[in-house]
Amino acid sequence: MRRSLLASAALMMTAGQLAACGWLGAGQPDSSASSGRYEPSALIPVSRDPVTLRVAWWGGQNRNEYTLKVIERYESEHPNVKIQAEYASFDDQWKKLAPQAAAGVLPDVIQMDISYLTQYAEHGQLADLSPYAENGLIDLRDIGENTLSGGRVDGRLYALPIGSNALMAAADIGMLEKAGVAVPQSDWSWDDFSRLGSALGSQGKLLTSDLRHDVFFPFYLRSQGQHMYAADGKALGYADDKYFVDFYRMYADWYDRGFLLSLDKLAHKKGMPEDGEMELGKAAFAFEWSNQYILSSAVAGRPLRILPVPGWNENRALYLKPSMYLSIAANSKAKEEAAEFIDFWVNDIEANKIILGERGVPVSFKVKEALKPYLPPEQTEVFDFVSWAERQGSPMDPPSPAGAVEVDKLLNSTVEEMLFGKSTVEEAAKRFREEANAILAGNGE
Repeated sequence: MRRSLLASAALMMTAGQLAACGWLGAGQPDSSASSGRYEPSALIPVSRDPVTLRVAWWGGQNRNEYTLKVIERYESEHPNVKIQAEYASFDDQWKKLAPQAAAGVLPDVIQMDISYLTQYAEHGQLADLSPYAENGLIDLRDIGENTLSGGRVDGRLYALPIGSNALMAAADIGMLEKAGVAVPQSDWSWDDFSRLGSALGSQGKLLTSDLRHDVFFPFYLRSQGQHMYAADGKALGYADDKYFVDFYRMYADWYDRGFLLSLDKLAHKKGMPEDGEMELGKAAFAFEWSNQYILSSAVAGRPLRILPVPGWNENRALYLKPSMYLSIAANSKAKEEAAEFIDFWVNDIEANKIILGERGVPVSFKVKEALKPYLPPEQTEVFDFVSWAERQGSPMDPPSPAGAVEVDKLLNSTVEEMLFGKSTVEEAAKRFREEANAILAGNGE
Protein backbone atom coordinates (compact mmCIF):
# COMPACT_ATOMS: atom_id res chain seq x y z
CA MET A 1 0.00 0.00 0.00
CA ARG A 2 1.25 3.45 -0.85
CA ARG A 3 0.94 5.05 2.58
CA SER A 4 2.12 1.96 4.28
CA LEU A 5 4.85 1.55 1.78
CA LEU A 6 4.49 -2.08 2.14
CA ALA A 7 4.97 -4.62 -0.39
CA SER A 8 3.27 -4.76 -3.62
CA ALA A 9 5.70 -5.57 -6.42
CA ALA A 10 8.86 -3.97 -7.57
CA LEU A 11 10.72 -2.83 -10.65
CA MET A 12 10.72 -1.32 -14.18
CA MET A 13 13.44 0.40 -16.16
CA THR A 14 15.79 -0.44 -18.98
CA ALA A 15 19.27 -1.79 -18.54
CA GLY A 16 20.61 1.34 -20.16
CA GLN A 17 18.90 3.52 -17.57
CA LEU A 18 20.37 1.53 -14.72
CA ALA A 19 23.81 1.49 -16.34
CA ALA A 20 23.69 5.29 -16.61
CA CYS A 21 23.17 5.46 -12.85
CA GLY A 22 25.88 2.90 -12.17
CA TRP A 23 23.45 0.31 -10.83
CA LEU A 24 23.96 -2.69 -13.08
CA GLY A 25 25.57 -5.84 -11.82
CA ALA A 26 24.06 -8.15 -9.29
CA GLY A 27 25.79 -8.25 -5.94
CA GLN A 28 27.80 -11.27 -4.95
CA PRO A 29 26.46 -13.58 -2.25
CA ASP A 30 27.30 -12.53 1.28
CA SER A 31 30.39 -14.44 2.39
CA SER A 32 28.55 -15.32 5.57
CA ALA A 33 26.51 -17.75 3.48
CA SER A 34 29.57 -19.91 2.81
CA SER A 35 31.13 -19.73 6.25
CA GLY A 36 29.63 -20.80 9.52
CA ARG A 37 26.73 -22.60 7.85
CA TYR A 38 25.15 -25.31 9.85
CA GLU A 39 24.65 -28.82 8.59
CA PRO A 40 21.14 -29.84 9.61
CA SER A 41 20.60 -33.09 11.34
CA ALA A 42 18.20 -35.60 9.87
CA LEU A 43 14.78 -34.08 9.59
CA ILE A 44 12.61 -34.77 12.58
CA PRO A 45 9.51 -36.75 11.71
CA VAL A 46 6.49 -34.51 11.24
CA SER A 47 3.04 -35.91 11.80
CA ARG A 48 1.18 -36.71 8.60
CA ASP A 49 -2.15 -36.64 10.37
CA PRO A 50 -4.63 -34.14 8.89
CA VAL A 51 -3.87 -30.62 10.07
CA THR A 52 -5.24 -27.17 9.30
CA LEU A 53 -2.87 -24.23 9.20
CA ARG A 54 -4.14 -20.67 9.40
CA VAL A 55 -1.92 -18.37 7.35
CA ALA A 56 -2.41 -14.58 7.54
CA TRP A 57 -0.99 -11.89 5.29
CA TRP A 58 -1.71 -8.41 4.02
CA GLY A 59 -1.70 -7.21 0.43
CA GLY A 60 -3.68 -6.29 -2.65
CA GLN A 61 -5.54 -8.49 -5.08
CA ASN A 62 -2.50 -9.46 -7.15
CA ARG A 63 -0.67 -10.69 -4.04
CA ASN A 64 -3.70 -12.56 -2.81
CA GLU A 65 -4.13 -14.38 -6.12
CA TYR A 66 -0.57 -15.62 -6.46
CA THR A 67 -0.34 -16.49 -2.76
CA LEU A 68 -3.36 -18.74 -3.14
CA LYS A 69 -1.59 -20.43 -6.06
CA VAL A 70 1.48 -21.05 -3.89
CA ILE A 71 -0.80 -22.47 -1.20
CA GLU A 72 -2.46 -24.78 -3.74
CA ARG A 73 0.97 -26.05 -4.76
CA TYR A 74 1.93 -26.63 -1.14
CA GLU A 75 -1.29 -28.50 -0.39
CA SER A 76 -0.78 -30.70 -3.46
CA GLU A 77 2.64 -31.72 -2.10
CA HIS A 78 1.36 -32.05 1.49
CA PRO A 79 -2.07 -33.66 1.13
CA ASN A 80 -2.53 -33.90 4.89
CA VAL A 81 -2.32 -30.10 5.25
CA LYS A 82 -5.26 -27.80 4.65
CA ILE A 83 -4.43 -24.09 4.71
CA GLN A 84 -6.98 -21.55 5.80
CA ALA A 85 -6.08 -18.23 4.15
CA GLU A 86 -6.68 -15.03 6.10
CA TYR A 87 -5.79 -11.88 4.20
CA ALA A 88 -6.59 -8.20 4.48
CA SER A 89 -5.14 -4.76 3.86
CA PHE A 90 -2.13 -3.79 5.97
CA ASP A 91 -4.07 -1.72 8.51
CA ASP A 92 -6.92 -4.21 8.71
CA GLN A 93 -4.57 -7.13 9.38
CA TRP A 94 -3.25 -5.57 12.57
CA LYS A 95 -6.74 -4.61 13.68
CA LYS A 96 -7.74 -8.27 13.28
CA LEU A 97 -4.64 -9.66 14.95
CA ALA A 98 -4.80 -7.49 18.08
CA PRO A 99 -7.86 -9.20 19.63
CA GLN A 100 -6.64 -12.61 18.43
CA ALA A 101 -3.33 -12.01 20.21
CA ALA A 102 -5.14 -11.03 23.40
CA ALA A 103 -7.24 -14.21 23.21
CA GLY A 104 -4.29 -16.48 22.33
CA VAL A 105 -5.75 -17.53 18.97
CA LEU A 106 -3.34 -15.98 16.47
CA PRO A 107 -2.99 -17.66 13.04
CA ASP A 108 -0.30 -20.36 12.88
CA VAL A 109 1.76 -18.46 10.30
CA ILE A 110 1.75 -14.66 10.30
CA GLN A 111 3.18 -12.32 7.71
CA MET A 112 5.02 -10.01 10.13
CA ASP A 113 6.11 -6.40 9.75
CA ILE A 114 9.15 -4.75 11.34
CA SER A 115 6.93 -2.20 13.12
CA TYR A 116 5.19 -4.96 15.09
CA LEU A 117 7.93 -7.59 15.45
CA THR A 118 9.37 -6.49 18.79
CA GLN A 119 5.92 -5.86 20.27
CA TYR A 120 4.66 -9.35 19.44
CA ALA A 121 7.94 -11.04 20.36
CA GLU A 122 8.32 -9.35 23.73
CA HIS A 123 4.72 -10.17 24.64
CA GLY A 124 5.46 -13.87 24.12
CA GLN A 125 3.15 -14.15 21.11
CA LEU A 126 5.73 -15.51 18.64
CA ALA A 127 7.67 -18.77 18.65
CA ASP A 128 11.46 -18.84 18.43
CA LEU A 129 12.30 -20.32 15.03
CA SER A 130 15.82 -21.39 16.01
CA PRO A 131 14.85 -24.96 17.03
CA TYR A 132 13.28 -25.52 13.61
CA ALA A 133 16.50 -24.39 11.94
CA GLU A 134 18.56 -26.64 14.19
CA ASN A 135 16.47 -29.72 13.43
CA GLY A 136 16.38 -28.98 9.70
CA LEU A 137 12.70 -28.11 9.24
CA ILE A 138 13.73 -24.61 8.13
CA ASP A 139 16.86 -24.63 5.97
CA LEU A 140 18.91 -21.45 6.51
CA ARG A 141 22.08 -22.56 4.72
CA ASP A 142 21.59 -20.20 1.76
CA ILE A 143 20.61 -17.16 3.85
CA GLY A 144 23.30 -14.83 5.19
CA GLU A 145 23.49 -13.92 8.86
CA ASN A 146 23.17 -10.22 8.02
CA THR A 147 19.75 -11.02 6.61
CA LEU A 148 18.72 -13.24 9.51
CA SER A 149 19.72 -10.58 12.04
CA GLY A 150 16.78 -8.47 10.89
CA GLY A 151 14.42 -11.05 12.38
CA ARG A 152 16.12 -11.40 15.76
CA VAL A 153 14.85 -9.86 18.99
CA ASP A 154 17.03 -10.27 22.08
CA GLY A 155 19.10 -12.82 20.19
CA ARG A 156 16.19 -15.08 19.25
CA LEU A 157 14.91 -15.59 15.72
CA TYR A 158 11.24 -14.71 15.98
CA ALA A 159 10.72 -13.92 12.30
CA LEU A 160 12.31 -15.17 9.11
CA PRO A 161 12.84 -12.40 6.53
CA ILE A 162 11.34 -13.46 3.20
CA GLY A 163 12.52 -10.61 0.99
CA SER A 164 14.86 -7.62 0.92
CA ASN A 165 13.82 -4.07 0.05
CA ALA A 166 15.40 -0.68 -0.43
CA LEU A 167 13.73 2.72 -0.44
CA MET A 168 13.37 4.23 -3.89
CA ALA A 169 11.47 6.80 -5.92
CA ALA A 170 9.53 5.76 -9.01
CA ALA A 171 9.77 8.69 -11.42
CA ASP A 172 7.36 9.44 -14.28
CA ILE A 173 9.81 10.33 -17.06
CA GLY A 174 7.21 11.74 -19.45
CA MET A 175 5.69 14.04 -16.84
CA LEU A 176 9.07 15.48 -15.92
CA GLU A 177 9.99 16.05 -19.56
CA LYS A 178 6.63 17.71 -20.26
CA ALA A 179 7.26 20.05 -17.33
CA GLY A 180 10.57 21.00 -18.94
CA VAL A 181 12.79 19.61 -16.20
CA ALA A 182 15.61 17.12 -16.42
CA VAL A 183 15.19 13.73 -14.82
CA PRO A 184 17.14 13.90 -11.55
CA GLN A 185 20.52 12.24 -11.32
CA SER A 186 21.07 9.43 -8.85
CA ASP A 187 22.80 11.78 -6.37
CA TRP A 188 19.92 14.27 -6.14
CA SER A 189 19.12 16.04 -2.87
CA TRP A 190 16.00 17.21 -1.05
CA ASP A 191 16.78 20.71 -2.38
CA ASP A 192 16.65 19.28 -5.90
CA PHE A 193 13.34 17.64 -5.04
CA SER A 194 11.95 20.97 -3.79
CA ARG A 195 13.03 22.83 -6.93
CA LEU A 196 11.00 20.47 -9.11
CA GLY A 197 7.79 21.41 -7.31
CA SER A 198 7.22 24.75 -8.99
CA ALA A 199 7.75 23.40 -12.51
CA LEU A 200 5.36 20.53 -11.87
CA GLY A 201 2.84 22.81 -10.17
CA SER A 202 2.64 24.94 -13.31
CA GLN A 203 1.47 21.79 -15.11
CA GLY A 204 -1.10 21.05 -12.38
CA LYS A 205 0.92 18.12 -11.06
CA LEU A 206 2.16 17.13 -7.60
CA LEU A 207 5.66 16.13 -6.54
CA THR A 208 4.22 13.08 -4.76
CA SER A 209 1.17 12.25 -2.67
CA ASP A 210 3.02 12.23 0.67
CA LEU A 211 6.05 10.78 2.41
CA ARG A 212 5.19 8.29 5.10
CA HIS A 213 6.41 9.84 8.34
CA ASP A 214 7.44 6.65 10.16
CA VAL A 215 9.69 5.76 7.22
CA PHE A 216 11.10 9.05 5.96
CA PHE A 217 11.73 10.88 9.22
CA PRO A 218 13.90 7.96 10.48
CA PHE A 219 15.57 7.88 7.05
CA TYR A 220 16.33 11.60 7.31
CA LEU A 221 17.73 11.06 10.80
CA ARG A 222 20.09 8.39 9.41
CA SER A 223 21.31 10.88 6.81
CA GLN A 224 22.18 13.25 9.68
CA GLY A 225 24.05 10.56 11.61
CA GLN A 226 21.17 10.11 14.05
CA HIS A 227 18.68 7.34 14.77
CA MET A 228 14.99 7.21 15.52
CA TYR A 229 15.40 5.08 18.65
CA ALA A 230 18.03 4.70 21.33
CA ALA A 231 19.85 1.37 21.43
CA ASP A 232 17.90 0.21 24.49
CA GLY A 233 14.54 1.26 23.01
CA LYS A 234 13.73 3.36 26.07
CA ALA A 235 13.90 6.74 24.33
CA LEU A 236 14.23 8.43 20.97
CA GLY A 237 17.70 8.20 19.48
CA TYR A 238 18.12 11.96 19.16
CA ALA A 239 17.90 14.69 21.79
CA ASP A 240 18.10 17.85 19.67
CA ASP A 241 14.81 19.08 18.17
CA LYS A 242 16.82 20.58 15.31
CA TYR A 243 16.46 17.39 13.26
CA PHE A 244 12.66 17.35 13.52
CA VAL A 245 12.49 21.10 12.83
CA ASP A 246 14.78 20.92 9.79
CA PHE A 247 12.92 18.03 8.16
CA TYR A 248 9.39 19.16 8.88
CA ARG A 249 10.02 22.80 8.04
CA MET A 250 10.97 21.49 4.60
CA TYR A 251 7.96 19.14 4.54
CA ALA A 252 5.55 21.92 5.60
CA ASP A 253 6.89 24.11 2.80
CA TRP A 254 6.11 21.39 0.23
CA TYR A 255 2.63 21.00 1.68
CA ASP A 256 1.84 24.73 1.89
CA ARG A 257 2.95 25.24 -1.71
CA GLY A 258 0.67 22.45 -2.95
CA PHE A 259 3.44 20.04 -3.90
CA LEU A 260 1.82 17.23 -1.85
CA LEU A 261 -1.70 15.87 -1.72
CA SER A 262 -3.95 17.68 0.76
CA LEU A 263 -4.70 15.82 3.97
CA ASP A 264 -8.43 15.68 3.31
CA LYS A 265 -7.86 13.94 -0.04
CA LEU A 266 -5.16 11.73 1.41
CA ALA A 267 -7.61 10.50 4.05
CA HIS A 268 -9.76 8.95 1.29
CA LYS A 269 -6.91 6.99 -0.28
CA LYS A 270 -6.83 3.24 0.17
CA GLY A 271 -3.07 3.19 -0.06
CA MET A 272 -2.98 0.88 -3.09
CA PRO A 273 -1.23 1.53 -6.44
CA GLU A 274 -4.63 1.53 -8.12
CA ASP A 275 -5.43 4.88 -6.49
CA GLY A 276 -1.87 6.23 -6.21
CA GLU A 277 -1.31 9.79 -7.43
CA MET A 278 1.75 8.89 -9.51
CA GLU A 279 0.07 5.83 -11.02
CA LEU A 280 -2.97 7.94 -11.93
CA GLY A 281 -0.78 10.50 -13.70
CA LYS A 282 -1.23 13.24 -11.09
CA ALA A 283 2.22 13.22 -9.45
CA ALA A 284 5.75 12.85 -10.76
CA PHE A 285 7.04 10.51 -8.05
CA ALA A 286 5.96 7.63 -5.86
CA PHE A 287 8.24 7.07 -2.88
CA GLU A 288 8.04 3.38 -2.05
CA TRP A 289 9.89 0.19 -1.22
CA SER A 290 11.47 -1.51 -4.20
CA ASN A 291 9.10 -4.48 -4.19
CA GLN A 292 6.19 -2.12 -4.91
CA TYR A 293 7.61 -1.03 -8.24
CA ILE A 294 6.30 -3.74 -10.56
CA LEU A 295 2.68 -3.18 -9.64
CA SER A 296 3.14 0.59 -9.74
CA SER A 297 4.60 0.24 -13.23
CA ALA A 298 1.81 -2.05 -14.36
CA VAL A 299 -0.89 0.28 -13.07
CA ALA A 300 0.81 3.38 -14.52
CA GLY A 301 1.26 1.76 -17.94
CA ARG A 302 3.93 4.25 -19.03
CA PRO A 303 7.72 4.56 -18.73
CA LEU A 304 9.00 4.97 -15.18
CA ARG A 305 12.49 5.09 -13.78
CA ILE A 306 13.93 3.98 -10.46
CA LEU A 307 15.81 6.62 -8.51
CA PRO A 308 17.31 6.34 -5.03
CA VAL A 309 15.71 8.53 -2.37
CA PRO A 310 17.24 12.02 -1.99
CA GLY A 311 19.92 12.12 0.68
CA TRP A 312 20.74 8.41 0.37
CA ASN A 313 24.46 9.16 0.10
CA GLU A 314 24.67 11.29 3.26
CA ASN A 315 26.15 9.22 6.08
CA ARG A 316 25.32 6.10 4.01
CA ALA A 317 21.68 6.51 4.99
CA LEU A 318 20.52 3.94 2.45
CA TYR A 319 19.90 0.45 3.82
CA LEU A 320 18.26 -2.84 3.04
CA LYS A 321 15.38 -3.97 5.21
CA PRO A 322 13.30 -7.11 5.28
CA SER A 323 10.28 -6.36 3.14
CA MET A 324 8.35 -8.54 5.56
CA TYR A 325 8.74 -11.72 7.56
CA LEU A 326 7.00 -14.98 8.31
CA SER A 327 6.50 -15.84 11.98
CA ILE A 328 4.91 -18.72 13.86
CA ALA A 329 2.42 -17.92 16.61
CA ALA A 330 3.39 -19.11 20.07
CA ASN A 331 -0.16 -20.43 20.48
CA SER A 332 0.07 -22.62 17.36
CA LYS A 333 -0.66 -26.30 17.92
CA ALA A 334 1.05 -27.18 14.62
CA LYS A 335 4.42 -25.45 14.85
CA GLU A 336 6.34 -28.16 12.95
CA GLU A 337 3.91 -28.01 10.03
CA ALA A 338 4.05 -24.22 10.14
CA ALA A 339 7.86 -24.41 10.00
CA GLU A 340 7.67 -26.70 6.97
CA PHE A 341 5.42 -24.18 5.21
CA ILE A 342 7.85 -21.33 5.93
CA ASP A 343 10.75 -23.44 4.61
CA PHE A 344 8.75 -24.13 1.44
CA TRP A 345 8.03 -20.45 0.94
CA VAL A 346 11.65 -19.39 1.34
CA ASN A 347 13.51 -22.27 -0.33
CA ASP A 348 11.26 -23.92 -2.92
CA ILE A 349 12.31 -22.71 -6.38
CA GLU A 350 9.06 -23.65 -8.13
CA ALA A 351 7.04 -21.76 -5.52
CA ASN A 352 9.28 -18.74 -6.00
CA LYS A 353 8.70 -18.85 -9.75
CA ILE A 354 5.13 -17.99 -8.82
CA ILE A 355 6.11 -15.35 -6.25
CA LEU A 356 8.81 -13.79 -8.51
CA GLY A 357 10.12 -11.47 -5.81
CA GLU A 358 6.85 -9.59 -5.31
CA ARG A 359 7.44 -9.62 -1.56
CA GLY A 360 11.03 -8.43 -2.01
CA VAL A 361 14.21 -9.87 -3.50
CA PRO A 362 14.43 -13.48 -2.18
CA VAL A 363 16.70 -13.95 0.82
CA SER A 364 18.00 -17.33 -0.36
CA PHE A 365 21.03 -16.98 -2.62
CA LYS A 366 20.09 -20.26 -4.28
CA VAL A 367 16.57 -19.10 -5.07
CA LYS A 368 17.71 -15.67 -6.21
CA GLU A 369 20.14 -17.17 -8.73
CA ALA A 370 17.63 -19.76 -9.93
CA LEU A 371 15.01 -17.09 -10.63
CA LYS A 372 17.14 -14.86 -12.84
CA PRO A 373 16.37 -16.64 -16.15
CA TYR A 374 12.64 -16.36 -15.41
CA LEU A 375 12.45 -12.69 -14.44
CA PRO A 376 10.88 -10.11 -16.73
CA PRO A 377 13.27 -7.26 -17.56
CA GLU A 378 11.72 -4.84 -15.08
CA GLN A 379 12.00 -7.37 -12.25
CA THR A 380 15.67 -7.91 -13.10
CA GLU A 381 16.24 -4.18 -12.74
CA VAL A 382 14.83 -4.17 -9.23
CA PHE A 383 17.01 -7.12 -8.27
CA ASP A 384 19.97 -5.09 -9.58
CA PHE A 385 18.85 -1.96 -7.73
CA VAL A 386 18.63 -3.85 -4.45
CA SER A 387 22.11 -5.28 -5.04
CA TRP A 388 23.38 -1.75 -5.74
CA ALA A 389 21.69 -0.44 -2.59
CA GLU A 390 23.29 -3.20 -0.53
CA ARG A 391 26.74 -2.11 -1.70
CA GLN A 392 26.10 1.60 -1.19
CA GLY A 393 24.27 1.54 2.13
CA SER A 394 24.90 0.63 5.73
CA PRO A 395 23.22 -1.84 8.11
CA MET A 396 19.63 -1.12 8.99
CA ASP A 397 18.65 -0.01 12.47
CA PRO A 398 17.47 -2.75 14.86
CA PRO A 399 13.78 -3.68 14.76
CA SER A 400 11.62 -0.95 16.27
CA PRO A 401 11.15 -1.29 20.04
CA ALA A 402 7.91 -2.03 21.81
CA GLY A 403 5.88 1.16 21.81
CA ALA A 404 7.01 2.12 18.31
CA VAL A 405 3.51 1.69 16.88
CA GLU A 406 2.22 4.26 19.39
CA VAL A 407 5.15 6.53 18.55
CA ASP A 408 4.30 6.25 14.84
CA LYS A 409 0.70 7.26 15.54
CA LEU A 410 1.92 10.17 17.64
CA LEU A 411 4.24 11.30 14.85
CA ASN A 412 1.40 11.22 12.31
CA SER A 413 -1.01 13.15 14.53
CA THR A 414 1.64 15.69 15.55
CA VAL A 415 2.61 16.40 11.93
CA GLU A 416 -1.03 16.65 10.84
CA GLU A 417 -1.74 19.24 13.54
CA MET A 418 1.29 21.18 12.38
CA LEU A 419 0.19 21.05 8.73
CA PHE A 420 -3.29 22.22 9.74
CA GLY A 421 -1.67 25.24 11.40
CA LYS A 422 -2.55 24.23 14.97
CA SER A 423 1.09 24.34 16.08
CA THR A 424 4.43 25.63 14.88
CA VAL A 425 7.11 23.21 13.77
CA GLU A 426 9.09 24.02 16.92
CA GLU A 427 6.08 23.27 19.13
CA ALA A 428 5.44 20.04 17.22
CA ALA A 429 9.08 18.97 17.63
CA LYS A 430 9.00 19.51 21.39
CA ARG A 431 5.64 17.79 21.85
CA PHE A 432 6.68 14.80 19.80
CA ARG A 433 10.00 14.36 21.61
CA GLU A 434 8.51 14.60 25.07
CA GLU A 435 5.48 12.39 24.45
CA ALA A 436 7.43 9.79 22.43
CA ASN A 437 10.03 9.52 25.19
CA ALA A 438 7.25 9.03 27.74
CA ILE A 439 5.80 6.18 25.66
CA LEU A 440 9.18 4.51 25.23
CA ALA A 441 10.18 4.96 28.87
CA GLY A 442 7.28 2.69 29.79
CA ASN A 443 8.67 -0.25 27.82
CA GLY A 444 8.77 -3.39 29.92
CA GLU A 445 6.64 -1.96 32.72
